[in-house]
Amino acid sequence: MLRTKGKRRHAIVIDKTIYRTNERIRVPRVMVIDENSVPRGDMDTLEALKLAEEAGLDLVEVNPKAVPPICKILDYGQFQYQQGRKAQEQRAKIKKIDTKGIRLSYKIGVHDLDFKREQAIKFLQKGDKVKIEMILKGREKQFGPDATAKLNAFTKSVEESVPITIESPVKRMGGQIFLLVAPKNI
Repeated sequence: MLRTKGKRRHAIVIDKTIYRTNERIRVPRVMVIDENSVPRGDMDTLEALKLAEEAGLDLVEVNPKAVPPICKILDYGQFQYQQGRKAQEQRAKIKKIDTKGIRLSYKIGVHDLDFKREQAIKFLQKGDKVKIEMILKGREKQFGPDATAKLNAFTKSVEESVPITIESPVKRMGGQIFLLVAPKNI
């Protein structure tokens, strides 16, 4: 993060793959693909550099792990731009899944329970995960098995409307009992 006169600016990170170009390619022999995507075959690195120089382009090592490494003759600036665009398109296609929370109390009323059920169904239909939790206060903590049964009953009532999978079974941490559910199509 860069700071400029009290304002915060975030740097955009694009695919950080570093490609060796021209004289930075230090292997003796390379497999060359010319600017028209025609394989030229296995040749000496100096010969490949001369070919790239004659074409007025760069020799870029696109696959360093191959034996011999694969190099293309192309415009490196344009290549970097295209790689950045590909990375940006991939990031745009990724679906973000949020985890929404539904909090119940031990002595919740029928109307409130129906409202919470509708909220959970709405979140699950959008494709979000739902963390259903119940916080037990004071003397309610002694009714842990009852609270677990109420959570399971709530989950079953939600499952009647939307097919779900239980990602995390019922857990108890102190006065909190919770479970995590997700829509079945994930």
